Amino acid sequence: MYHGAPPGDPKRSGAPRPGFDGRKGRKSGMKRPVSVQIAGQKYTLRSDADDSRVRALASFVDARFREIQKQTRNPDTQALAILTALQIAEVLFDEREETQALKKRIKDKGRFLLQFLEREGGV
Repeated sequence: MYHGAPPGDPKRSGAPRPGFDGRKGRKSGMKRPVSVQIAGQKYTLRSDADDSRVRALASFVDARFREIQKQTRNPDTQALAILTALQIAEVLFDEREETQALKKRIKDKGRFLLQFLEREGGV
């Protein structure tokens, strides 16, 4: 999980902040600070994921933010952040649906193969 707030942010505190649980790329359970920049704002995040993974994730978010910023020409950073989050969430949901469909196809094919082998006397 990532924790962080921009320096000087009134919301900055020692309390955990919601964030992405970076299950991949973990080295240990020890959280280390990693500095990143998103939408022109520097953040120091604490994560147990590899620094390169944290930076790659931040770069991905920053690129999406800037892409939406160009498309909408909206100066409201908070609105752009919400649009960015929604766009990334949409991609995540689409990927999850696709993964579920693939799992179902694999399960169905496995069932079909097992039935075929049982009919043919191979199992």
